Amino acid sequence: MVPQRCILCMLFNSVSGLYPLCHAICHNQRMPTLGITEYADATPEVRAVYDDIMATRNTDWINNFWKALAHDPATLRRTWESAKQIMAPGALDALTKEMLYLSVSATNQCPYCIASHTASARKAGMTDSMFAELMAVVGMANETNRLSAGYQVPIDDRFKV
Repeated sequence: MVPQRCILCMLFNSVSGLYPLCHAICHNQRMPTLGITEYADATPEVRAVYDDIMATRNTDWINNFWKALAHDPATLRRTWESAKQIMAPGALDALTKEMLYLSVSATNQCPYCIASHTASARKAGMTDSMFAELMAVVGMANETNRLSAGYQVPIDDRFKV
């Protein structure tokens, strides 16, 4: 469905095949480079990874990130195994890990990862005020990091480990 308020979408919709391009530009909807692989269309190797993701996460669906990686089963499996290990319970609790992931995702400007890890952090207990404070810290860290790098500030002896 074409949003009524988007003139470009209405124009591009009148030219066959161009609406998806406009929608991607105007509405920040990403078009997957290789498409996504649904469970029903997956190879047995990919389904095995999907099954592990669903079992580990106690869910009945696979998100688009994993579906996009399924075009390269080795990358899918390697990335999932790393994520499963790193995000598992450890010295850092789930909320801390998700907020760290969200911080890096915001810095890297990855809309998908921001959405995914905001949802996961909220599920783990992140409140609106925690999110606001986190983004303030991320913004400050990015600003002071750039200033320090730009000025080539020498590291204080007390900070050297």
